[in-house]
Amino acid sequence: MSAYRTTLRRAGTVAALATAGVLAAAGVASAHVTVHPESYGKGATDGVLTFRVPNEEDKSSTTKVQVFLPTDHPVLGVLVTPQDGWTAKVTTSKLKTPVKTDDGTITDAVSEITWTGGKIGAGQFEDFNVAFGQLPDDTDQLTFKTLQTYADGDVVRWIEEAAAGDDEPENPAPVLKLTAKESEDGDETPAASASTAATATKTTSASSSSSSSDSTARGLGVAGLIVGVLGLAAGAFAVVRSRSPRS
Repeated sequence: MSAYRTTLRRAGTVAALATAGVLAAAGVASAHVTVHPESYGKGATDGVLTFRVPNEEDKSSTTKVQVFLPTDHPVLGVLVTPQDGWTAKVTTSKLKTPVKTDDGTITDAVSEITWTGGKIGAGQFEDFNVAFGQLPDDTDQLTFKTLQTYADGDVVRWIEEAAAGDDEPENPAPVLKLTAKESEDGDETPAASASTAATATKTTSASSSSSSSDSTARGLGVAGLIVGVLGLAAGAFAVVRSRSPRS
């Protein structure tokens, strides 16, 4: 009996350690600097990006956040939302390839935003909002490398990019996915519309086939009932006829 109890204790200990490990891993994953929403349409205009910065140190506060915006696929018309307790410094850079827009050619774009003066305590996070005028339409994603500086001088570099098929790196950079561009009337792109139409056609064909099958089944069922009723009637008539001469 004691051996059985010992085995149960060991199993319980292993399960508890495994659970703690899973929870710890989840905590680490959730402590990453991220951008929200996770995706936008290519070429989207007049939107807001939120950079969520959690504090993952128990004994030090975050006092500085630097977000680097890509210049090879620049975000145009960047504006920073005032943040209580924080001072934002916006840095612009010359673009290697100017961007042509309806309002003219853009030669400069924001390349870095630095927030200082505030504090993110242990177990807390801060959302930094950045408005934009237009996102690029010539790439599938935007990577925003970020540096997080603590009061004790420690700097966490959220700059690693995951390669296709590889696991998430230890300090991943925030990534914004750019989805298929929508048309001016809000519809999907021609390719997407064709795909949707094809799907709808298949669904309609399947529905028609199903309806036809149901109708056929109902027809056969009714015919079977009629045949059965006629058979019973014929049998009853034969019985009555056979009895009539005897009587």
